[in-house]
Amino acid sequence: MNQAQTITLYQPLLHRLAMKMVGSWQDAEDIVQDTFLKWLTLDHEKIKNTKAYLIKSVTNSCINHLNSIKRKKNEYLDAINPIEFVEKLDLSHIDIEHEISTALAMLHKKLEPVERAVYLLREVFNIEYDELQQIVNKKKENCRQLFSRAKEKLAIDTSKINFDMVSSAQLIESFKKACSFGEPKELIEGLRLEISQKA
Repeated sequence: MNQAQTITLYQPLLHRLAMKMVGSWQDAEDIVQDTFLKWLTLDHEKIKNTKAYLIKSVTNSCINHLNSIKRKKNEYLDAINPIEFVEKLDLSHIDIEHEISTALAMLHKKLEPVERAVYLLREVFNIEYDELQQIVNKKKENCRQLFSRAKEKLAIDTSKINFDMVSSAQLIESFKKACSFGEPKELIEGLRLEISQKA
């Protein structure tokens, strides 16, 4: 097999591998191209298994690429002065309290208690379905359906919905605590109580 045939044969495989590892079409293309350019300069008689060599080369290049990105990210973050960043950050135009309250009031108005519980815990706190099924006492597949249904409901126009901020006050407080302290236990208990009251 000549060089052109080898490149034609293995390029799609190597590109899929690189794409899966780095998640960028352009970066994957560059890595595969660089791998072939390096391979073309080698003594092919010393390479016992061309496919294995190319796969290993692409894998190593992807790992080096990801490590380089991580290193640059860390260097960038280390260079930031948190105090100066916060001082320069203008949040005066954002009413976070109001935004959170409005969003949670919408969830309270549009979703059933069990839908609300699944959506909040999955979307905001990234709780896995294995744990969700224990919290809401539903099978994993049911939780997936509830999450999907909640997203569909939330996509419906909200302009004609009147929010009752008082009815969702407890949800808002427990949600803010969960976000502040990273522990959604109180929120989970409140969501469970809503589900049991609705049942």
